[in-house]
Amino acid sequence: MRKVPMTIGLIAGAAAATLIAFYSVEGLGKPSDEKTPAAGARPESVLSVPVRAVVKKTVPLFLDYVGTTEAIRSVTLQAKVTGYLARQAVPDGADVKQGDLLYVLDPRDYQAALEQSKAQGARDAAALDYARASQGRNAVLNKQGWVSHDTYDQVTSSMHQAQAAVAIDQALIQTAELNLRYTEIRAPFAGRLGRSQMHEGALITVAGTPFNTLVQLDPLYVTFNPGETDLDRIGKAAAAGAVEAEILLTGDTRPRLRGKLSFLDNSVDRATGTITARVAVDNPRQAVLPGQYVRARLHVGDMDGALLVPQAAVGSSQIGKFVYVVGPDNKAEQRYVSLGPTEGDLVVVTKGVNEDDRVIVGNLQRLGPGTLVQVNPDEPQGAS
Repeated sequence: MRKVPMTIGLIAGAAAATLIAFYSVEGLGKPSDEKTPAAGARPESVLSVPVRAVVKKTVPLFLDYVGTTEAIRSVTLQAKVTGYLARQAVPDGADVKQGDLLYVLDPRDYQAALEQSKAQGARDAAALDYARASQGRNAVLNKQGWVSHDTYDQVTSSMHQAQAAVAIDQALIQTAELNLRYTEIRAPFAGRLGRSQMHEGALITVAGTPFNTLVQLDPLYVTFNPGETDLDRIGKAAAAGAVEAEILLTGDTRPRLRGKLSFLDNSVDRATGTITARVAVDNPRQAVLPGQYVRARLHVGDMDGALLVPQAAVGSSQIGKFVYVVGPDNKAEQRYVSLGPTEGDLVVVTKGVNEDDRVIVGNLQRLGPGTLVQVNPDEPQGAS
């Protein structure tokens, strides 16, 4: 009976000694009041970003429209006389100069008619010479009383008839020369031919047989339709001088053609609320053809001292457009901005940035308001 309590006492003593030893080992080498850092905690990180300076300069103001190109002159080539088509002097689609030979009709019939008219004219000219000589002799004889007045009048009338015959012959010769000249179809102006509708050996009649079409390519018209709300700005620009225009084709980033506003219609279309306008542009390379859709930009003024930032730096949210700038203590500062026209890869900011701001243009997806940033020294700091 005494052995059981003794055994329990020995076990309790051993357990107490074990606990004392454990706590003594845990307390070695560390002050009891030092705190252990929370799991996952990191020091604040710095984000390296490229920046650009705000650009200040004068920006031209444009009004943009969609327009179409039109030929200033376009003509359907037709014959003035009847005949067989002898040859086509230039190929289809050729660029020709004014006066170039395009088509030739068989000229033999008209050459023969010209020779006949000249021969008839020579015969009547000889008859006129005789009539003049006869009238001169009869005039002397009439004064001397050897020829009656009636005979003298008949001779004089014959001379006048011979003069009229010679005049008719001259007109017939001119007509024959014109008809012979009409057997050659020449370019009335410089331009480009289309596809020929007639070929060698075909009988060409005067009843409107078309050969081809010729269009002028330099210069060209660009026609577009400004809205009536733009008329005031266009009118003010026109009052200050010639309104310059830039023409861009689909995919162009720089103007392909340049010209000046040459026509503004005298009334507004009630159905569309627009007015027809036209720009005359030089097309020296003839690369732009009539009927193409283009973008017409009218220069209606300038914005002095405009502030511009790269378009790539502009972000968007439900509130509006914004940019990030390097703020105090090198922290990213979000600025909501109002935008104006674009200028290349830059965009005008009418409100929201200052001239001395540094705009962040990279790592934008990792930025947030208050993010600690460091300007990347490898990136240019000037204007893009």
